[in-house]
Amino acid sequence: MLDLENVTHVYANGTRALDAVTLHVPKGMFGLLGPNGAGKSTLMRTVATLQTPTEGTIRFGDIDVIAKPEALRERLGYLPQDFGVYPRVSAYDMLDHMAVLKGVASAQERKETVETLLEQTNLWAVRKKAIAGFSGGMRQRFGIAQALIGNPELIIVDEPTAGLDPEERNRFLNLLAEIGENVVVILSTHIVEDVSDLCPRMAVLAAGRIQLEGAPLDLIAKTRGAVWAKTIGRDELDECRLRYEIISTRLFAGRTIIHILSSDDPGDGFTAAAGGLEDVYFSTLARSRRVPASEPVSSTVAA
Repeated sequence: MLDLENVTHVYANGTRALDAVTLHVPKGMFGLLGPNGAGKSTLMRTVATLQTPTEGTIRFGDIDVIAKPEALRERLGYLPQDFGVYPRVSAYDMLDHMAVLKGVASAQERKETVETLLEQTNLWAVRKKAIAGFSGGMRQRFGIAQALIGNPELIIVDEPTAGLDPEERNRFLNLLAEIGENVVVILSTHIVEDVSDLCPRMAVLAAGRIQLEGAPLDLIAKTRGAVWAKTIGRDELDECRLRYEIISTRLFAGRTIIHILSSDDPGDGFTAAAGGLEDVYFSTLARSRRVPASEPVSSTVAA
């Protein structure tokens, strides 16, 4: 179990990137959803001991992460949003080098570790290829391979599927799901589908604060009766923005489908939206924008 209590981080320029974040992350896949600039990467770097929070406590099992960051690093696997490698080095040699850095001293143990990870991430066939020639999906799978060195108990992946094509995304998510059965895996992303496909628990982070936390199915159920849908012409959109609180729009067959937030039936041709995690996410963001920062955060999705 990973426990964060009132974690706050204020940068030197006064930017409050995290504001009293409290989270309890059990074993398995945990999704952290939020828009760009929400504070997700700051939170992931903080948990990964790359920076120390201004306030708050972080514990992983019996480890006080802030007091003993080295103890967590021994159990940590981390795939940041952007990670650098030596581009002309082969995948095999790079993993072997990283295994040395992670303390795998025995040559035989490193060989077994590297070969197992290359097989697990479906990179065995390209093990001798320079990483510079890898596709985006192959690089991400290599990133997971290096994060798994040493059998970590906590794995953090930050925006791992951004830029991947659908086939690579599915392959990568299947790999994460397999890994996440026995350890704590935090999936930080702005892509709603990644969380809905994988995570039995999730939270929404916006403006540096946890706005919502729970099981996706439970959160989806709470949106019923609060989100309404209507198909309109594109020329009607501006008028609808003035009359309703629009949380999302999308084009379909040349028309625009809008979803609005309303505690009561708005009439005017709107129907209750079937509900999905995307509605949970967008309605939570809409609510976060209109609730003053000093107000307590509610765990419900309400208009």
